[in-house]
Amino acid sequence: MRRNIIWGVDSSSSVDQELYDCVVGNFGQPDFWGRYLNTIPNVSEGLTAEEIAFIKENGMKLLPIYNNFQEALGYREGTVAARNAIYNAERLGIDQGVFIFANIENFFEIDADWLIGWADVFFESNYRPGFYHDPIEGGFSAAYCEAVERSENVRVQTVLWSAEPEPGVTPKANHPSYNPASPDCPVNVFAWQYGRDAEMCPIDTVLIQEQLYNDLH
Repeated sequence: MRRNIIWGVDSSSSVDQELYDCVVGNFGQPDFWGRYLNTIPNVSEGLTAEEIAFIKENGMKLLPIYNNFQEALGYREGTVAARNAIYNAERLGIDQGVFIFANIENFFEIDADWLIGWADVFFESNYRPGFYHDPIEGGFSAAYCEAVERSENVRVQTVLWSAEPEPGVTPKANHPSYNPASPDCPVNVFAWQYGRDAEMCPIDTVLIQEQLYNDLH
């Protein structure tokens, strides 16, 4: 059976009328928009309730991302990051049952303990755990596959958002077939950032599977 694939974008900048019009005019109407829960100086502008309302009013869903960490090492640190992500989701009124993605860059130090800590806290929460990652460059794939071996919560509960391969930004009507790279172990890759840093607007282009779309805000 063919999977239903849904097109959207993510941005480190806040979604306002100007950015929304730029995306719609150059690429098409997104079905969802990925945004960061926190403001990190020189990295990302944090979500506000007003921005979430704007996203919803324009017929899109919100894909939440947590990026307030610089490495992914240690079980305790993974639990702290997860609690902070959940706190911010609750603060912003994000619906229960929504996936929140930890933003793990390919230059981060990472271990399986951190991933297990993140998943364990989410398992006891009203939200669901995801990992944005690069399965090719960096240490994510090895750490994730170790975590899958050691933790049922990681194996059963978590979903992945892959940043590879990167064929490049396209309009909605011309997106590639859904074919993200993944770690070499049992995984659920429900999202793929296939294009980065569009020239016309400061966004990345993303494809997600319908089952993830159904569990966004």
